[in-house]
Amino acid sequence: MKQTVYVASPESQQIHVWRLDGQGELSLLQVVDVGAQVQPMVVSPDKSWLYVGVRPDFRVIAYRIAPDDGTLSEAAHAALSGSPTHISTDHSGAFLFTASYNAGSVSVTPLENGRPQPVAFTVEGLEGCHSANISPDNETLWVPALKQDRICLFTLGDDGDLVLQDPAEVTTVEGAGPRHMTFHPNRQYGYCVNELNSTIDVWQLSNPHDEIECVQSLDMMPPDFSDTRWAADIHITPDGKFLYACDRTASIITIFSVSEDGSVLSVEGYQKTEAQPRGFNIDDAGKFLIAAGQKSHHIAVYEITGEQGLLVEKGRYAVGQGPMWVTINAF
Repeated sequence: MKQTVYVASPESQQIHVWRLDGQGELSLLQVVDVGAQVQPMVVSPDKSWLYVGVRPDFRVIAYRIAPDDGTLSEAAHAALSGSPTHISTDHSGAFLFTASYNAGSVSVTPLENGRPQPVAFTVEGLEGCHSANISPDNETLWVPALKQDRICLFTLGDDGDLVLQDPAEVTTVEGAGPRHMTFHPNRQYGYCVNELNSTIDVWQLSNPHDEIECVQSLDMMPPDFSDTRWAADIHITPDGKFLYACDRTASIITIFSVSEDGSVLSVEGYQKTEAQPRGFNIDDAGKFLIAAGQKSHHIAVYEITGEQGLLVEKGRYAVGQGPMWVTINAF
């Protein structure tokens, strides 16, 4: 298996493309000058496209991924209805979802043969919309509205339309600020990192009464932390054993073990990392975690080790200015 790491640095308007080997070492393959502030990225389900959201001219750029080494070549672009904060696709690769914090909206961009088309559907009134996360069954779009302490739930239609479900939302505690999400591979639980109080909520996607239920809310900060909480990103290993979340003020990655059924998280430790870790990701083998320091202008590679999923640093690398997004592609 070959793996390529993409790092977006909006201040220098670059994407750094790296090869990740089996020992956790990175080799630089390419530096792409985007010509715009590049922020969120996602790889298509078929591994052949990298979609990138840029500003201030709000667009999604589609890069073809070379099948031999993972390098990029620009192929298409399409306008977006708001500044892209987070982008994702459905599991079939038919639609691209764009969450816009500033516009308070989520939009749907159809993809035809991998190429983005004009925006087909937009939902507004989502204050602080921070991500759009399709459920494992590809039917429900979970959209956290950070400023409203709620996650809106939409059914994804065949044409990309979004219809509010019943119930139309789930809510967090006041002031939590739901931000990013990930799902357990068993498809039964979702996890949301809350930016403003640095907690993790565990959502049972369907309980015995066919209801969505928050079954755990867990503090991700060290007991002696007293500064401003400012959580950012969250990811789970492919086998569902370990979950990680980062806080930018403390510059830490919190390590959680996950119960076998996915319902319970336990804090295993805290890893000091690059300054202001805005984004990180986990490779497809579940062996390495790569974190970007928005203030250090470096990325760090960690090996995931032992029964607790603790992190051991393997190396750090200079990238562009203000790196904030890490995407990993296996092919």
